[in-house]
Amino acid sequence: MPNILAVRRGGAIVPPLVAAVAILGCIALAATQHYLLFLFAALFTLLVIGVPIAISLAGSCLLYVLLTGRVPDVVVMHRMINGVDSFPLLAIPFFILAGNLMNNGGITVRIFDFAKALMGWMRGGLGHVNVGASIVFSGMSGAAVADAGGLGTIEIKAMKDAGYDEEFSVGITAASSTIGPIIPPSLPMVIYGVMASVSVGQLFVAGLVPGLLMGLVLMAMITIISRRRGYTRDAVFSFPVLGHTFKRAFLSLLTPVIIVGGIMSGAFTPTEAAIAAVVYALVLGGVVYRSLTWRRLLKVSMETIETTAVILLIVAGASIFAWILTSNQVTQHVVTLLGPFADNPIATLIIINLVLILVGCFMETIAAITILVPVLLPVAITAGVDPVHFGVIMVLNLMIGLLTPPVGMVLYVLSRVSGISFEKCMRGTLPFLVPLVIALLLVTFIPAISLWLPTLIYR
Repeated sequence: MPNILAVRRGGAIVPPLVAAVAILGCIALAATQHYLLFLFAALFTLLVIGVPIAISLAGSCLLYVLLTGRVPDVVVMHRMINGVDSFPLLAIPFFILAGNLMNNGGITVRIFDFAKALMGWMRGGLGHVNVGASIVFSGMSGAAVADAGGLGTIEIKAMKDAGYDEEFSVGITAASSTIGPIIPPSLPMVIYGVMASVSVGQLFVAGLVPGLLMGLVLMAMITIISRRRGYTRDAVFSFPVLGHTFKRAFLSLLTPVIIVGGIMSGAFTPTEAAIAAVVYALVLGGVVYRSLTWRRLLKVSMETIETTAVILLIVAGASIFAWILTSNQVTQHVVTLLGPFADNPIATLIIINLVLILVGCFMETIAAITILVPVLLPVAITAGVDPVHFGVIMVLNLMIGLLTPPVGMVLYVLSRVSGISFEKCMRGTLPFLVPLVIALLLVTFIPAISLWLPTLIYR
């Protein structure tokens, strides 16, 4: 499996003329000493001409520091190092490794077979199976692109072989993969917890009910589309088959139980749960199923190292960007700007949701979280929004952004692993944005969906 977390479309995303105008704009802002505007313009320009986001973040910040001359340029390096010097971030490589081990250890196939026996008898059966398998796998990997690249290959092939339209197949696969970072464990939740100084354990628990809600609304949309297109059932419900597939997948299904149960019971911290998941995946793939060879283990390890490096480099670059915004009191300016809405949490959340969805269209999740948390979280707290609730809202918004161009990371991954054009992937995904937005609105305006379980367990 390719290093799917690091996949991005190369080259500029705008015509050369637009890029040239953006560059001239940066020069003009620097010449007129509008340095903060220059920072944003430089970041935008680097992104649209195709520079990787980590380099865009660090590069624009370095240019800002050099132009202002207020602090030594070595501060950029120091701030980047401090940005990744956090114990909870240790969970990231371990959750990535656990997900890669499960994708390469035969675990995903067993999960898909069990989900098919459990849900294949429903109208549009394999669509429901797709969602069900993603819900189970989300309790193991914590990343949408890991779900799309691992389970997605199996799911799309099975649906195409069963006669489903390829756009429908890739659309539901893309949409269901966004459940991964909502149901614990979740890599974006770890990043948010570090940036917002919020308990990662509470964030994990808060995502459980919203993740299940996402699955329900997606299954409702599958039922509607299946009736309109005449999709039938893909299997006859059979207790013997269900029992057989459950037996084969039983040890695999224990993985989310170990991770989530350990965190909720207090037996593990999120970082310790990630280590436990890696150990369990190694035992399953290497000892029980014997499908994980030394060659595969080496390949998985290298993929994990590369992916972790990419994520932490983005976090490091975004941390210096966030520091510049904070030191220039951008947060206070934003709070002042939204002051008229401070007494109206609904209006504040609507504005924040619109900002997050827009940002999610253009920026990867990790970078967006590290940049926007210092700006938007104080606004949300001023409006009376719980930081844990806001974390779920932010991650859910940015997951929808994974399905929208021009970045649309999940669409690029599915296009690559399925051989279906990016345009078809995008068209197939559009109908499933509706239930995801409905789930977002419910989570946003009914805080109990996110906060009921953390309140029950932690408070």
